[in-house]
Amino acid sequence: MPRHSVSLPLQGPWSLATSRQFWEGFAPAALPGAAADDRLRTVFRVEGDWTRAEVSVAQAGDTASLELDGDGDLDAAAAQVARFLSLDVDARGWPSVGTRDPVIGQAQEALIGLRPCGFHSPYEAAAWAVLSQRVRIVQAARLRGDLIDRYGDDGAFPAPAVLRTLDLDLPGRKAEYLRAVAEAALDGVLDGTRLRSVEPSDAVVAVQQVRGIGPFAAELVVLRGANAPDGLPGHERRFDAEIVEQYGPGATRSEVSEQWRPYRTWAVVHLRALRERRTQEIGGSRREQ
Repeated sequence: MPRHSVSLPLQGPWSLATSRQFWEGFAPAALPGAAADDRLRTVFRVEGDWTRAEVSVAQAGDTASLELDGDGDLDAAAAQVARFLSLDVDARGWPSVGTRDPVIGQAQEALIGLRPCGFHSPYEAAAWAVLSQRVRIVQAARLRGDLIDRYGDDGAFPAPAVLRTLDLDLPGRKAEYLRAVAEAALDGVLDGTRLRSVEPSDAVVAVQQVRGIGPFAAELVVLRGANAPDGLPGHERRFDAEIVEQYGPGATRSEVSEQWRPYRTWAVVHLRALRERRTQEIGGSRREQ
């Protein structure tokens, strides 16, 4: 299997350790577990040719080193890794957001060097959005795991050409919607580069043309699948609740988020991460009592 090495100069703060810890707890596309060393490893489908690729990521100061294996376009794979780890974003202005907004500044201090990471591609984000509709996260993760085990490629999610042919026994209309997602991926509707080339709000509208993908799911595809750095969710009640928790009654996402530009997605992810951490600590304290 061909091997490809790429060095990416980092613009602004990044911590591989923090990002890996964040991703290990990200149920929709969690890593298989902590690596034995200080590298981040994952398997994914390369957009375009949809071949399987593996990547091992290391950090040395202000440089990220990628070691890629696969039979497809490994230059495209490297660019995709940079996108899903947010390494393709100039983050030199990110610390100033924390200076303007003390709430985000505290989040930056608690999550040193975190950059949003999540789905390998908008295709996988859209598939997750379908699988997680009207079921618990644990059940959705199990459905995703079963698809990978039965129809994937050594840890990689099934390619769109495979997924669209499957006659799956899934709750509701999930099988129909997954086929629609696969068709959209093959038609380029879910291409990450294309979705990142337009305003996030316009990309969200475009993704909603896929059968089974509503406004909430489309935002997930754009903000966490294409990893658009400066978007704002408009259909997430927990985020609105966190705004009120952090900024007080009457605070709104539109007002508060103006000072986060051009990293609004990053600020949202930091607030979500702190909310999740706080929820886990409260739950742990209750179990101890």
